[in-house]
Amino acid sequence: MAAIEGGGGGTLSEIYQSSRKLLLRARDGIERLERLEISASNARGLDSPELSFAVKKDISQIQSLCAEMDRLWRSIAARSQRDLWRRKVEQVAEEADSLKDSLDKYSMRNQKRMIEAKERAELLGRANGESAHVLRIFDEEAQAMQSVRNSSRMLEESFATGTAILSKYAEQRDRLKRAQRKALDVLNTVGLSNSVLRLIERRNRVDKWIKYMGMILTVVILYFFVRWTR
Repeated sequence: MAAIEGGGGGTLSEIYQSSRKLLLRARDGIERLERLEISASNARGLDSPELSFAVKKDISQIQSLCAEMDRLWRSIAARSQRDLWRRKVEQVAEEADSLKDSLDKYSMRNQKRMIEAKERAELLGRANGESAHVLRIFDEEAQAMQSVRNSSRMLEESFATGTAILSKYAEQRDRLKRAQRKALDVLNTVGLSNSVLRLIERRNRVDKWIKYMGMILTVVILYFFVRWTR
């Protein structure tokens, strides 16, 4: 029953043997492609495209032979022989599908590598063309940071100056209080009138308001100075 002839003139056994030979050659081609892929010279391999095309052609021919064999085994009269050839043809078809899947995965990886290489080349080209622009950006950033440091130093100096002024006002206030107490003691000792004492107290209140207004004015001036330096 295996001598049934196909449309191309070959028997089922001959077509099956041809398909097995093609499977071996296609499998060997896939293995060579995978070795080329992991080798250091893969990017320079001149035979890789031709080998990939040859493997693809063999797989297509195997699939055509499987279609022919599928038609032939169905015409076998004996059921046992028919089942045997059905399993053989199915096995060949499954191996062909597996090889086709491996070839497709290889092609996808190869295409991905080509795209990545193109993108790297474009990035390098842009980097070489834009290096001056990048350096100019870094210079501007450095100048901005230096300006911030200068402003911070000016702010610290202004704060230190304001603190010193307020300390001076505090010392003057303490001296005035001590002088007031001494004056009151002297006046009480010599027995001046209450009117003179009230006059001194009124003058003390006026001095106190002048002191407070001076402190407020200093704080306002410092505030506007800080805002101006920013």
